[in-house]
Amino acid sequence: MKKRVLITGAAGFLGSHLSDRFIKEGFHVIGMDNLITGSLDNIEHLMPLENFEFHHHDVSSFVHIAGDLDYILHFASPASPIDYLKIPIQTLKVGSLGTHNLLGLARAKNARMLIASTSEVYGDPLVHPQVEEYYGNVNPVGPRGVYDEAKRFQEAITMAYHTYHNLETRIVRIFNTYGPRMRLNDGRVLPAFIGQALRGEDLTIFGDGSQTRSFCYVDDQVEGIFQLLMSDYAYPINIGNPDEITISQFAEEIIKLTGTQQKVIYMDLPKDDPMQRQPDITKANEVLGWSPKVDRSKGLKITYDYFKSLPKDRLNKTEHKNFSSFIK
Repeated sequence: MKKRVLITGAAGFLGSHLSDRFIKEGFHVIGMDNLITGSLDNIEHLMPLENFEFHHHDVSSFVHIAGDLDYILHFASPASPIDYLKIPIQTLKVGSLGTHNLLGLARAKNARMLIASTSEVYGDPLVHPQVEEYYGNVNPVGPRGVYDEAKRFQEAITMAYHTYHNLETRIVRIFNTYGPRMRLNDGRVLPAFIGQALRGEDLTIFGDGSQTRSFCYVDDQVEGIFQLLMSDYAYPINIGNPDEITISQFAEEIIKLTGTQQKVIYMDLPKDDPMQRQPDITKANEVLGWSPKVDRSKGLKITYDYFKSLPKDRLNKTEHKNFSSFIK
């Protein structure tokens, strides 16, 4: 019998790549997504496969899966500022009610569960680079609080199930990840820059550009997540690329990559936007033997070629959806 894995958020960027990986590894993949921010385009190639099935469902409501289940990967959550600022209640619910529902399912099925946490649990960090033992500097009532605190609660309830119910759990703290299937214009810096470059627009930097980010290619991220799931380590682990770069430097890399001549324009920095992002991956290296392999120049070329291949209507289309029917 093939091992069965439930992947929530399967139609999203990371969820779809994880679905690919588990299909490749010989698993039966059950993808679940309510499609608020995910797209069926990302998993269309999996639909005909015997080892893939898709459930259109919101995990904030009770989750039922018939039959055995070996693993659950919880990746259902808005992940970009445009999304979670538009649907703050849904963001909080998927991190709290959704996680609770899936932990209950994992307990009922005796399945191992991995949750997708984020570097945002560190907030605007006062420790650099960020180590897993750092508790963070988060504003719970600021505009980013709905996402940051949803993820912090998600970690807490997951560890509670591990401690009090002896449930096998894993927690991955994901740093900035990029690659094909990202959404243009979703508020994250890399697709925003590439989208602007392809449309011939000026590149927009929020703040003075001195803030830093560290970008991990999606294949490296998926490999780290897979290794963590298969490990026996229950505490949070950073998975990201420690190669730190300022936003201004990154804008220059994008301009050079695309061969365009845009200007860079500066706008006010959003409230609570972190000034530094760099993972300390010592633990990932020691516990999992993991470190990123894909150089940023190579990963950016692959990502740029993907975006360049999209139809022109996708390049010009904004990602501002009407979420009113989902907000409760």
